[in-house]
Order: sequence, then C-alpha cells, then structure tokens
Amino acid sequence: MRNKVALLRGVCLNFSLSFPVSEQCPCAGKQQMANSSSMPQFLLLAFSDRRELQLLHFWLFLAISLAALLANGLILSAVACDHHLHTPMGFFLLNLSLTDLGCICTTVPKAMHNSLWDSTAISYMGCAAQLFFLAFFISAEFSLLTIMCYDRYVAICKPLHYGTLLGSRACAHMAAAAWTAGFLSALLHTANTFSLPLCQGNALGQFFCEIPHILKLSCSHSGYLREIGLLLFTVSLGLGCFICIVFSYVQIFRAVLRIPSQQGQHKAFSTCLPHLAVVSLFLSTGTFAYLKPPSISSPSLDLVVSVLYSVVPPALNPLIYSLRNQELKDALRKMM
Repeated sequence: MRNKVALLRGVCLNFSLSFPVSEQCPCAGKQQMANSSSMPQFLLLAFSDRRELQLLHFWLFLAISLAALLANGLILSAVACDHHLHTPMGFFLLNLSLTDLGCICTTVPKAMHNSLWDSTAISYMGCAAQLFFLAFFISAEFSLLTIMCYDRYVAICKPLHYGTLLGSRACAHMAAAAWTAGFLSALLHTANTFSLPLCQGNALGQFFCEIPHILKLSCSHSGYLREIGLLLFTVSLGLGCFICIVFSYVQIFRAVLRIPSQQGQHKAFSTCLPHLAVVSLFLSTGTFAYLKPPSISSPSLDLVVSVLYSVVPPALNPLIYSLRNQELKDALRKMM
C-alpha cells in the first residue's frame, strides 16, 4: 500500500514538473489550499523602515495609550464613586469608557511592540483575536452612542417621562443589548473571515488586523461574497442607527429653539454638544477611512487614517465629555 502511495506521489510530481502551474494535477491545488488555510502568521504594515521613526511611533503611541487609560480610568472612577453621576447618562458614559479602553488596548499594544522590536509579524490566532475584539468594541460603541442620543432626546423632548422610559432596568437592558449586538457582530465577522482559504500571501496593508485587508488575501469567491454580504448587513444596521441619531437631534434642536430663555437654550445645548462631538468624530473618521476615493489612497495615508479612526476617538472622547459636562468636572475635582 505504501509503495502505491509513493508511486502515485512520484507520478504527480513528475506531471507537475512537466507542465505549467495552471495545468498541474488536482493534488497540487489541494495541497496549496491546505497550506494557505493553516497560515502560521500575518505580516502587518510597518510605520517606517527607519529605526528613529519606529522609536518615535513607539513613544507617540505610548503617550496616547497612557493618556487614554488615565482619562477613561478617571471617568470610570468618578461615575462609580460619585452618586451625582448615578444617572442614565452617567451609566452609559461608564459603558462608553469601557469600549474606548477596549479599542485602545486591542490595537495599540501590538503596534508598540512591533515598532520597539522592529517586527511586523502577528500570529494567526493573535490576528483573529485582534479582529474580533476590535469589531466587538467598535460595534458596541456605536450602539451605545445611539442609546445615549435617545437618552438626550427623552431628557429634552419628553422630560416628564424620563424616569419611566429610562429607569435602571431599562438602562441595563439597553446596555446589555448594545454589548450583545457587538459580540454577535464580531463573532459572525471573525468566524466567516477566518474560515476563508487564503492564497494571496500573508502581508496585510494595515498596522492591525482588519477585515477588508484579510479579504484581499482570500481565494474563495463564494466566501468573499458571503463576507461582503455580512458587511453590507452591518452597514445597513449602522445606517439605521445613524438615521435614528439624525432624527433625534432634529427633534432636540426643534425643542431647544422653543425654549423662551436664552439661558435654558444654552443649558440644553451644553448637555448635547459632548455627545454630538463624539458621534461626529467617530463617524467622520470611520467614514473617511472606508469610503475615501481610491485615487488618493496610499500606504502612508492609510496608516494615518487608520490611526485617526481607531486610536484618536477613544483617546479624545473622555476629554470631550469632561470639558463640557459640569457634573463630571465637579466629580473629577473632588477626586483630585
């Protein structure tokens, strides 16, 4: 039996050497497919080939990550310790800080490690974990931003029903729904993306693992279309959330403009501006990253844009909220 298997392999090898790659016997294609599906690692895009710039990127990312950890940690502590912040908005702000911390801790540490040690490699399982957690935290964050918009809508447009519509049980259910939606979305995308056979190499044109760049390595047309369908479904849900946000703010602005006193209008606007600024920053950077014209695309620009939408918003969100929220500023002063 072994002699027959060896003879068959020899015949296949001689056949493959005698003809071009496209005309090889089926066993060669199967072997190539099997090797591509068991890829040991991916190669991420390096920020620079110069050692000085690599160290500069390391220190820059270290400063951003420490600032984000400190700011979000202070918000978490303030909301947890100050009873004046035990409100629906404080509860959702606590959840938002958790998603910001998750986004920073998912992408930045590996980028810092690669810049410090002059490496670009990431393991197959590490790439899958990075993609899953990034999709999880980003999806959960957008859901939370939509819920926080609903909170502002009820507070300004239906203040008499605020306690009923946004009680502790309702807030807990909405937060749980946001985290669950993020988990299911990340699970579906990760499972489908990493079930595709990869035969276009292992180099990713990004400093972290991202679905579009992994799809470029796929050699399965049906799997590629399946993932595109999932992405379109996710984008449709995100578009629905965006429409809800726009509709809510149209109603909010109409209600605020009907307030007779200028001081009352200023107070109402001040409670909405932080959330509106965070939503604008989140959507503008993400939209530009995925919908920018191909004519202006380049590796250096792609790196800058990816940093803008994956690193900058989680670092700036605490600053935006702490500067505009008077109760949060008072709580932080007490802690200091």
